[in-house]
Amino acid sequence: MTDDVRLRRGRGALGFSFFAQGVAFALLVTRIPAIQDRYGISDGLLPAFLAAVPILAGVASVATEHLVKRVAPSVVLRWAQPLVLLSLLGVGTGSQMWHVAVALGAFGLSVGALDASMNMLGVSLQRAYGRSIMLGFHAAYSLGGILGASAAWAGAHWHLSLFTGYLPAVVVLVPLVLLLSRRYVDGTGAGEVEEKGLGSGGFKLLLPLCLVMACAYIGDSTVANWSAKYLQDVLGSSEQTATVPYNVYMVTTLMGRAVGDLGVRRFGAAAVVRGGTLVAAAGFAVVAAAPGAGVGMLGFTLLGIGLCVIVPQTFAAAGRLFPGKSSDTAIARLNIFNYVGFLIGSPLVGGIGDAWSYRGAMLVPMALVLVTLFYARSFGSDGARYGVRHERRAGARAVDVGRGGNEV
Repeated sequence: MTDDVRLRRGRGALGFSFFAQGVAFALLVTRIPAIQDRYGISDGLLPAFLAAVPILAGVASVATEHLVKRVAPSVVLRWAQPLVLLSLLGVGTGSQMWHVAVALGAFGLSVGALDASMNMLGVSLQRAYGRSIMLGFHAAYSLGGILGASAAWAGAHWHLSLFTGYLPAVVVLVPLVLLLSRRYVDGTGAGEVEEKGLGSGGFKLLLPLCLVMACAYIGDSTVANWSAKYLQDVLGSSEQTATVPYNVYMVTTLMGRAVGDLGVRRFGAAAVVRGGTLVAAAGFAVVAAAPGAGVGMLGFTLLGIGLCVIVPQTFAAAGRLFPGKSSDTAIARLNIFNYVGFLIGSPLVGGIGDAWSYRGAMLVPMALVLVTLFYARSFGSDGARYGVRHERRAGARAVDVGRGGNEV
């Protein structure tokens, strides 16, 4: 099998992995009210259950950092993804509160290992391709999220039980991810680059990207948790209209990521991230100042277009900053700040909204997202350059991602 075919198959398999994760996560978070009703979880106890998932995911991401020193990231992903899907089914199967506690705990631990290993493979595969492809993987995640949320809506509309709603996705996705996992491509040529390591000095280099990741997820969680309430309670929309902004946000996220790699190849990662940051900040400003629901939805549309590029490029930047096996360690540590932002975002906006105003609260994630502008240099100033082994063997020079490359 040629390198081109192997890389193409690995890219397709990993893209499906991102898609399957988007489906699973959407099926969980969009049915939280049904989970609460099924197990009799009180409003006071629900935040503890919801916080446990990202906390355990962060723990698993740290564990994955050490695990991939012994086994390849593809092995971790191969077994973590079916566990995520099966634990999702476990959430819909139990009848007592300890059942859902165990199932959500398993989901959190497996999803942390999955997120870390999946992005490790994405970064190493992008390096092998020699051009930006990370946004395409995250576009597949967004597509999975849209389909998962649609399936959850159908389950709720037809009053299906959680088990019945989750079963088709698990039955279809588990065999497919296991089959396609044989095609994952781990990083190659790690021994050809100098290892920087991630001691205290290394973590200082990574810290700006960690801050960017946390701020991006604070913005993302604000949309996920507060868009419906904001439109209905602040902007006076109907209950039905209030469900629209998040769907619009997800669709624009998908569209932005689908074309974002072209922008990175043309203008470079730093320029794309700067542009996305400014668009996202404008989106929060429009939401905060919106006189009605229509303008508010325009703001959430801008948020999807702006925020969608930041997270994938943050992972890619960490891979460039720490080449070789150090890349895996950097990705695992960076991934923790995904969950930090998720934990901070919702209570931060809710607390400010209750104490002051929800319009004013929208300015806080706007200011935090703008922090990215101060660290844009961390995303690379030369168009995100890679060396490409399989293209060098074909007689080509190393490819500059900012200028494109041979299509594989």
